[in-house]
Amino acid sequence: MAIKIERKITNYRVNENEVAGQESAAEKTAAVETDNVIHMHETLQRPEELIGSTYKLKVPEHVSEHAMYITINDIVLNEGTEHELRRPFEVFINTKNLDHFQWIVALTVIMSAVFRKGGDITFLVDELRSVFDPRGGYWSKGKYKASIIAEIGDVIERHLIKIGMLKSIELDNSQQDMINQKREEFERSQGRDTARRSPEQGAQENTPPDDGFPTEAAQCKKCNARAAIMMDGCITCLSCGDSKCG
Repeated sequence: MAIKIERKITNYRVNENEVAGQESAAEKTAAVETDNVIHMHETLQRPEELIGSTYKLKVPEHVSEHAMYITINDIVLNEGTEHELRRPFEVFINTKNLDHFQWIVALTVIMSAVFRKGGDITFLVDELRSVFDPRGGYWSKGKYKASIIAEIGDVIERHLIKIGMLKSIELDNSQQDMINQKREEFERSQGRDTARRSPEQGAQENTPPDDGFPTEAAQCKKCNARAAIMMDGCITCLSCGDSKCG
């Protein structure tokens, strides 16, 4: 039944017990929902079926004659809810090169254990990239790789970006325009079109083949591409845009 208020309200009182009861009920509901959320942990049972992605890793023949195939299987947690997450669960590496068999098995077992442990696993990318081959690294797709393990780290990063655990670092339009402008200025300053490396020249000098960057370019310390040039007294990378002059 509606009650018409004919006088101005000058005083009121809040029933604290009712408010506390409402807050308590809301907290209990939130706690129940949180308790039902499944998190990644080492005792989580492996489902019968997992989502897998396989990446082909082809290194130069002087490093390994055979390609590697890296398969990462993911588990989907809390599927169909607002808490749905896709997380790596296990990793396998297959290759015909038996010289790498022992360390490949050890690496995949350790990485799979880290995946199932849960928490922040993105540190694996930097840890793998910090491994250097004592015999020297190699060039792959225009970028310097410190070792096979370091390039496996690149594959792990690609997968984590794919499933949303890492953000992709891409150049925006203004940065790309700046790089294109620097490149055009460099070509004009040379008074000719920028020379390109031939595949034969790259193989002889252990440098990347035709990567589209000037032959005078040096290796960029940030992205490892051989694309750093001297412009106006400042070293600028034509691949990632890194510049000491800001």
